[in-house]
Amino acid sequence: MRLALAWASLRRHGTRTLLAILGVAVASAMLLDMVMMSTGLRESFRELLLSRGFQLRIAPKGTLPFDTDATIENVSGITATLRRNPAILTISPVLGGTIHVPIGDRVITSATLGVNPSVQGDYGVLGGSDPLSPDAIAVNDEFARATGVKIGDTIDVATGYDPQLRTYSGSRRLVVTGRVRFLYGAANQLATAMQISTLQQMGGPTRADDASLFMLKVRSDAEVESTRQWIEREIPTVSAISIATALAQVDQRLSYFRQLAFILGTVSLFVGFLLVTTLVTVSVNERIGEITVMRALGVSRLHVVQQIVLEGIAITLAGALGGLGLGLVTARYLNSILSSFPGLPVAIDFFLFQPRAVWTAMGLLALSGIVAGVYPSWRAASLPIATTLREEAIA
Repeated sequence: MRLALAWASLRRHGTRTLLAILGVAVASAMLLDMVMMSTGLRESFRELLLSRGFQLRIAPKGTLPFDTDATIENVSGITATLRRNPAILTISPVLGGTIHVPIGDRVITSATLGVNPSVQGDYGVLGGSDPLSPDAIAVNDEFARATGVKIGDTIDVATGYDPQLRTYSGSRRLVVTGRVRFLYGAANQLATAMQISTLQQMGGPTRADDASLFMLKVRSDAEVESTRQWIEREIPTVSAISIATALAQVDQRLSYFRQLAFILGTVSLFVGFLLVTTLVTVSVNERIGEITVMRALGVSRLHVVQQIVLEGIAITLAGALGGLGLGLVTARYLNSILSSFPGLPVAIDFFLFQPRAVWTAMGLLALSGIVAGVYPSWRAASLPIATTLREEAIA
């Protein structure tokens, strides 16, 4: 009975109801996007860090991985120390650098990683094979397009360019053995990978035993935090970073996005609440006489309130369902824009779809729809019956 009366009331003013639903859909789409943004960025980064199973990173003291050009010296000694801890299963040293490749009358500059292919966690192979020999190199698609090279080609590679002397510290001829996709690569970034020993030799004596970071896998039954503390105690020249530590530092650096998401989400929820409140209040004011007649016929005050609240909930939920589709479309578009920021990994999603985010947005909207209908309906149902009927008759 209540649902039928609520539906009849909404159909009576179809255009106004439709406009209200569209307004709520826009507000709910923004609310959903902001809820996705506030939780998605952190969750996406966590999934990226764990994508290859490495729970710990070791960086130069006081830095994040690749946050500066600083390197870790004495890689062989640190590796020997790490192997003493039975909780550590895999040790993957990585050296970052820049290479220069002459192509015709121009020189292509690219980021490069020196890795141990058997235990690396920085890329996935798309075609060909890993750089398994000292004279091998793997490239991403952006590098291949920029240089025109393909698997099987041989290229001249140089490192350590001195702009004053216009010379390089090291050069080598390498064979392209594979196409790879770098997990942490930025949009349109040219990137390559070779064996860490090759890149160390090309860097000269000063980089003969250096690495930019270590990535570590810990036994499943071991305590990651205890292992992190052991590393910093045994090797005081480095910072050991767990997933939790990395997320905390990322939260500090990207707190702006979470604050922005909270502000815009609050505004969108408030706008949706105002839309529903305005429509319900106008509808109630137009139906004062009808409501009073119902009360005179013995309809309870609670029955009247429930009917009008159902109208507000119906508008809110209809708008929320429309906003769900609109929110997903806009989230995908906005994510493509934000993901192109320089230096951010392409794999990072600012808007990550999670069922919890949808239920949170829908729950907040449903609650706002209930609150929007309670006050005007209770006020109308509480008016004196005789006085209100007389005033309506005179009017």
